[in-house]
Amino acid sequence: MAAQQIGRRTLLLGAGVLALTTACSSGTSGPEQSRGTATATTTSGPVRGVRRETGVAFLGIPFAQPPVGALRFAAPAPPIPWTDTRDCTAYGPTAQVKQLSEVTAIPEPSIPGDDILTVNVFTPNPDPDAKLPVLVWIHGGGFVAGSPASPWYDGAAFNRDGVVLVSAGYRLGIEGFLHLDDAPDNRGVLDWIAALTWVRDNIAAFGGDPAKVTIAGQSAGGGAVWALMNTPSAKGLFRAGISESGALTQPNDRATALAMSALFTKRTGRPATAAALRDLSKTGLQDLEDKLRALGPDSSAATLLGLAPWADGTLIPATSAEVLKSGADQDVPLMLGFTAHEFNAAPLTGNRPPVTDTTLPAALGALGFDPSSAAAFTLAYPGRTANQIAGQAQSDAVIRMPSYRVAEMRAGRQQPTWLYEFTWTSTAPDYQGMSFHCLDVPFAFDLLRAQGVTAVTGSNPPQALADAIHQAWVSFVSNGDPGDAWPRYTLDRRETMIWSDASHVQSDPFAAQRPIWLR
Repeated sequence: MAAQQIGRRTLLLGAGVLALTTACSSGTSGPEQSRGTATATTTSGPVRGVRRETGVAFLGIPFAQPPVGALRFAAPAPPIPWTDTRDCTAYGPTAQVKQLSEVTAIPEPSIPGDDILTVNVFTPNPDPDAKLPVLVWIHGGGFVAGSPASPWYDGAAFNRDGVVLVSAGYRLGIEGFLHLDDAPDNRGVLDWIAALTWVRDNIAAFGGDPAKVTIAGQSAGGGAVWALMNTPSAKGLFRAGISESGALTQPNDRATALAMSALFTKRTGRPATAAALRDLSKTGLQDLEDKLRALGPDSSAATLLGLAPWADGTLIPATSAEVLKSGADQDVPLMLGFTAHEFNAAPLTGNRPPVTDTTLPAALGALGFDPSSAAAFTLAYPGRTANQIAGQAQSDAVIRMPSYRVAEMRAGRQQPTWLYEFTWTSTAPDYQGMSFHCLDVPFAFDLLRAQGVTAVTGSNPPQALADAIHQAWVSFVSNGDPGDAWPRYTLDRRETMIWSDASHVQSDPFAAQRPIWLR
C-alpha cells in the first residue's frame, strides 16, 4: 500500500488482529502466570490481577453494569457487587465490533461480549499507602471505534517509572453519541465520567492517589480530554490533561447532533429512539451505523465526526467553537500537540484523484479556507505541490489548527499550557517520510518493541526520542509540569517543543500559519 493510498481510517485508528480471551469473571482462576497473582479490593468486591516484571495488571474490572437491555442507552449504572474474587488477568470485551479498515496503524482488538464498561489498571505496587500519580488513558478511533486492549496502551513503562496507568472502555458510535429522543445524551461522555468516578473511589487500593489523576488520550481520546475539561460534572475528577493529536473541534453543536439523528432515520428507515434500537444485535446496530456513516450525496461534515460529544445544554454546556470564542475557566494544566503530517496522505472523503493547481482552490474551500486564506495557506508551505498542500490543509483543519487555537486561548488567559509538534518521520515503506497520525503514540508510552510498532515506524526507531517524550509525560503526570527543558506556552514567546531526532524548543514555529489558523 503506497503512502498516497493510506485511507483516513487507517491512520485515524483501527482494530488489530490480536486474539485475546475475555476475562474478569467470578470464581476461581486458571493457571497462574509465572510471576503469580495479586489481589485488590474495590468498592464492588475483590479482584485478582497478574504480576509482571514492572508491577501488576488488573484487566477488565467493571466500573458499570453491562449496557444491555434497558441499560443499553441509559446512563451507566454502578456494578452489581460481588463477594468471590473476580479473575481480572485478561482484557474484557470491547465496545468496538469491527475494525474500520483492513490495515490499521494501531492494533486495537475487538473482543466480543457485553461487559464493555471496564477499566484496565496497570500498577507498580497495589499498596494503598503508595499514593502514586495516575494516568487515565482514553483511546481514540473517531468516537466510533478503537479499543482499550491495544498492546500500544500497555502500562509497563509507566509502571517502571512510578505511574499507575488506567485505560477505560466506553460506548461508541450510535450507542455512545447518537441523539435519541428517549435516552440521555452523550452516553459515551457519561461513561468517561463514570470511569473517572471509579478511579476516584478505588484507585487507592491499587497504589494510586485519587488527588493526582491526569487524563490523556490521542485523536478522539484527545477530544475526550477537551470535552471533559469543559464538562462541569467532571470537575474535580482529574488535575491535568494531555491531548495528543486531539479531535478538538468537538463538542459539536446541537444542530449537528439533531442532523445526525435525522440522517439516521432517513438512511435506515428507523426512528432514532432507544425503544426502536434497544433489542438489535450488536452486528445489526453496526450495520445501521455503517449506513449512517457511508459517503453519499446527502453526506456532510456531520457524517465525518457527527457521532461525537456535543453541547446538549445539560451535561456539556458549550461547543468547542463557543469555548474558544468566549474563553473557558479551565484551571487544570494541559499539554497538547500534533504531528507534522497528521492526515496528509489520507483522503477525508473517500478515494479522490490527486489535487492539481486547478482543483486546489476547491479542495481548500471544502476544508473551510476562503480564497484569501487559501492563498495565504499556499504561501505558508512553500515548495509543495498542489496535492501536498491539500494534504497539509487536511491535517491543519482537522487537528493542528484546532489544537493551536486551544493553546492560544489558554495562553491568553494565563492557563498553564505546553504545546508540541512531533516531526520525526517514519522509515517504514508504507509511511516513508511521514510524521502521521498515531506515529507518536508508542514513543509516549515508551513501547517501541510492542506489536506492530516497527511496521509503522520502520526498523530501529530512535529510543532516545521515546525516552525524552515518555519522561516528559511522566513528569507532567507526576508534577503537572513536563520539566524545565520545556517552557510553558505564552503569547509573548510561543515556545513549542519540537520532538525530532534533535528535539528542541522553538519560539513561534507557526508564525507563518498563525494568521490563517486564528481567522
